[in-house]
Amino acid sequence: MSKNLLIIISGLPCTGKTTLSKKIADKFKLPLINKDSIKESLFDSLGFKDREWSKKIGIASYKTLYQIIELLLQTKQSFIVESNFKPEFDNQKFQNLQNKYKFETLQIICETKGKILLERFQKRSESGERHPGHVDHLNYDEFKKILLSEEYEALDIDSKILNINTTDFNKIDYDSIFKIIKSKLK
Repeated sequence: MSKNLLIIISGLPCTGKTTLSKKIADKFKLPLINKDSIKESLFDSLGFKDREWSKKIGIASYKTLYQIIELLLQTKQSFIVESNFKPEFDNQKFQNLQNKYKFETLQIICETKGKILLERFQKRSESGERHPGHVDHLNYDEFKKILLSEEYEALDIDSKILNINTTDFNKIDYDSIFKIIKSKLK
């Protein structure tokens, strides 16, 4: 019997994690869990106001995300989880889950040049399409340094890591990504 596959799609904000995760979920008919969907649902239920509140809702979102991950792992099905995971917070959690549920992991790290990330961040926050609870318009200074640094570290867990340059979505080799995933799902 083959192990179930957990596909972790991660990277800095505005690298295209959600876009890529939706394409993969559609292609393989896999459940997709993303932190921002949970966070936005909590904003809709509890309201939103400022950056500190957004951070508190973010913490609650991660707790809920991990509960859903564990529930799906218990069913032994393959699925996708998408967020900007951080090794200092998430390594141990995923290591514990791997020890408990013995699943296979593929990390897909989305990467883009910092200047492009900052442009995307500003455009997204001004578009009116992003949930207002994220209060992105109040976060430019906070995120400018993070995005321009281009520093993102994969989780230190037992997994294959696939780095994807998402600077130009039209130049992403989706067929190669799909081929790797298909081989892991067998």
